[in-house]
Amino acid sequence: MGIWTRKSVAALDADATDHEPRLKRSLGVVGLTAFGVGGTIGAGIFSLTGKVAAHQAGPAVTLAFVLASIACFFAGLCYAEFAAMVPIAGSAYTYAYATLGELVAWLIGWSLVLEWLFAASVVAISWSGYANAALRDLGIILPAALASSPFAVDAHDHVIATGTLVDLPAVLVTLACTALCLAGTRASSTVNSVIVVAKVLALVAVVVVGAQYVNPANWHPFVPENTGIRGHFGWTGIAQGAGTLFFAYIGFDGVSCLAEDARNPQRTMPISLFASLLICTVLYVGVSLVITGLTSYQQLGVPDPLYYALSASHAPLGWLKAMVAVVALVGLVSVVLASIFGQVRIFYAMARDGLVPASLGHVSAGRSTPWVGTIVTGGIAAVTAGFTPLDLLGELISIGTLLAFAVVCAGILILRRVAPQARRPFRTPWVPLVPIAGVLSCVYLMASLPNDTWIRLVVWMGLGLAVYALYGYRHSKLRHRPAS
Repeated sequence: MGIWTRKSVAALDADATDHEPRLKRSLGVVGLTAFGVGGTIGAGIFSLTGKVAAHQAGPAVTLAFVLASIACFFAGLCYAEFAAMVPIAGSAYTYAYATLGELVAWLIGWSLVLEWLFAASVVAISWSGYANAALRDLGIILPAALASSPFAVDAHDHVIATGTLVDLPAVLVTLACTALCLAGTRASSTVNSVIVVAKVLALVAVVVVGAQYVNPANWHPFVPENTGIRGHFGWTGIAQGAGTLFFAYIGFDGVSCLAEDARNPQRTMPISLFASLLICTVLYVGVSLVITGLTSYQQLGVPDPLYYALSASHAPLGWLKAMVAVVALVGLVSVVLASIFGQVRIFYAMARDGLVPASLGHVSAGRSTPWVGTIVTGGIAAVTAGFTPLDLLGELISIGTLLAFAVVCAGILILRRVAPQARRPFRTPWVPLVPIAGVLSCVYLMASLPNDTWIRLVVWMGLGLAVYALYGYRHSKLRHRPAS
């Protein structure tokens, strides 16, 4: 049993049925789709949209969203086959175990930590920006030392000190979401569904009402001329912006993380994956068009671009601005919640395989919740949110997510060869064209990201290999099973 040994599909199925105590299958199509939408519509549209428009793509931030959604569509077709075929927790980590072996599965699981655990921190930081803006409008100003991260990223991608102490609102909202996760899947799903409905309706209102006040002159030039620096406007800026905004689509992957929480997963998982992706793409394109039409894209590089665009338009949109502030505050909570949920399920799957401490997979008998994993995930996310700058995390999360998606697409090609007769309730169409297109589109977006992001990814993966060598390799339960 070596580091390249794969788990058979039968062994993966056994994990979902034989492992005790099991997660409770309580989510249907509506609940799963709500988690997908709730985990997707967050900092990507409420915060990163403005930064990409101001510094990378201009009004063509809309095209960046479309480019990212195309890569997501190809990956989604591949995810749907795996999710229906192997409906257990773990997402891309589990799929890599079945196709590429333990070492690659570990590295993908390690990259998913970037996607989920740090995503919770990014969204909490974004929430803090909206909370501070809303409080200022009410005449309440938090002490500067407690309102933002003590570190920031300058124009040259260098980390600098800001002189503050901690982003306290980001820490508190992360801990509150952790407590809600501990209450159980059904309670969390109910709260999340209510928040998602409010969030979607608010964004629809921004598009429908805001469209009446856009100034078309703000869309010219739609693709600003490149400044001579790669990624600063022009088509390279659109590509880099798409890579950055890929973070805005990670929530739909959360549907596959909840496979063991789903009822009838062979049917509900594919439907929920595509429903959440479609809803989010339509909203992203509409909202990005409206906010770049309401004000100059050069002014949108702020933590709360929707709020700012509605304020700067000088249109009678005070009621809409207030609604966006409230929905952003409440809506971003659902993203933090979904991100913690996703990471806990990744830890749960890895703990079941022995690659991380078994305590991270302990499930409480009363609420069917991996309570230790939830506390650990929430604690790390809270500390990260309090002390790490938003810009540093956003691109790092995107590149980790793109890597995982590329592996899933490649995994379809491999599994069709090694297990051609396996039962597939959903089959990815047009194989090998779709998986190859998925791999190429993800790699293209990865290549568009700044060199510093690649360096951070290499450092993160090096740390992951060290953890695997010191712990995962020695405790792997796959060693005690027959080869697949």
